[in-house]
Amino acid sequence: MPSLHELARAHTDLAPEDLGWISLLLADWQIIADLSFADLVLWLPDRDGSGYWAGAQMRPTTGPTALVDDVVGEFVRTGRRRLLDAAFLNGRIARDGDPEWRDDVPVRVEAIPVRRGARVIAVVARNTNLQGVRTPSRLELSYLQTASELTQMIANGFFPYPGQRSDHADSPRVGDGFIRVDSSGRVAYASPNALSVYRKLGLQGDLAGLSLADTTRELIPPRQRPDEETISAVLGGRMPRDTELGNSGATVIMRAIPMRPTGELTGGLILLRDVTELRRRDRELVTKDATIREIHHRVKNNLQTVAALLRLQARRIGPGEGREALEEAVRRVGSIAIVHETLSTNFDALVEFDEIADRLQRLVTDVGTQGAPILTRRTGSFGTLSSDAATPLAMVLTEVLQNAVEHAFEPEVGGTIEVICTSNGELLTVAIEDDGIGLPEGFDLETSSSLGLSIVKTLVSELGGSISIGGRGHRKGTRVVLEMPV
Repeated sequence: MPSLHELARAHTDLAPEDLGWISLLLADWQIIADLSFADLVLWLPDRDGSGYWAGAQMRPTTGPTALVDDVVGEFVRTGRRRLLDAAFLNGRIARDGDPEWRDDVPVRVEAIPVRRGARVIAVVARNTNLQGVRTPSRLELSYLQTASELTQMIANGFFPYPGQRSDHADSPRVGDGFIRVDSSGRVAYASPNALSVYRKLGLQGDLAGLSLADTTRELIPPRQRPDEETISAVLGGRMPRDTELGNSGATVIMRAIPMRPTGELTGGLILLRDVTELRRRDRELVTKDATIREIHHRVKNNLQTVAALLRLQARRIGPGEGREALEEAVRRVGSIAIVHETLSTNFDALVEFDEIADRLQRLVTDVGTQGAPILTRRTGSFGTLSSDAATPLAMVLTEVLQNAVEHAFEPEVGGTIEVICTSNGELLTVAIEDDGIGLPEGFDLETSSSLGLSIVKTLVSELGGSISIGGRGHRKGTRVVLEMPV
């Protein structure tokens, strides 16, 4: 199905500013569809004047659809839909007294010109399913009256309002709560759902005839209100904005749409949504996130304490295998601590591994080989990894770098170690190369008894990856290649 912008580019002469205006309208037209109990179709005029292209479609959530099939992308020639022609050419809402029959269903059609400035740039067809029509309730009459005023505003170029939109995830919808206020900000009608929300806020009685702004001030403590200007403007229906307020009983998002059918303010539409449960879950998530980060912070501190104790023990042992083993353990514990330190500052379970890798290189290679300088560099990026993958990968990188530092170079002779990262979005390849003396004669990764390499093989297996160790072809040195799924 083609998008609005694709259709507009291919078949119309609409300017980017025109498409911006239409996009604002589409962001809010679910409100109009629900208030109208009708399907809406946006028709774009073809650049050569031969007809109209269906650029977008919206079905109501408050009533039955009048259009069984999607029509986006369809073309209607001039003269086939006289209401479209009349609305586009005359710049006025066009309607017919007799319904159309579609799939054995009577459908009332109205064509509403979409005006931007002095020009009509599109037409919205409102299609109402008349099957099973009954005497409307007061709620339905209020919906229909508001929808009529909004369509008049579209035809006169007064709607949509720039800025606030209703296509955000937590924006209120018509069914969440509907209030009409008059030009003085007094409630003319409040839907049952809107009354239920206000009862949760602590209202006793009805809203009809009350000043919505003053009533809300009485229910909401000053410290939990937005500023007074916002309350007056939004709850008085004078400013197209939304606001959030609440007390111990409920938290509510309220959105105002000033009603100006002919340009003068006649009142306002207030949509409201009870988001008490959403905000409670948000607070729980924030608390959970802070707890997890605090745990990572404490684990990091504990690991650093362990490393310090091991380092202290190593100093009490004379030179030899025991001391070297403790120093290796210090580095392994330190590499895990670096991962937890990074996780303690993140707001999710993903980490940018490049910073961890660079810190590990410094941790392992600062001492060099018998005082000889060892240079390290990283080429490419590890990207973002999950915490489950970051810890074992950090240990693998530490072990491989440590092996290079200890065994790759001649005594008192430095060298270079390079970490090369490539990723195709599914597979991460990490090559660690040194320009040292190369592998010993007869080296075999599978039969090696090195504790470090045993750790590496186990961790690579946990990552679902593979590792190989070999030479660098015609160049001296060693190349270790790790491959793991991202």
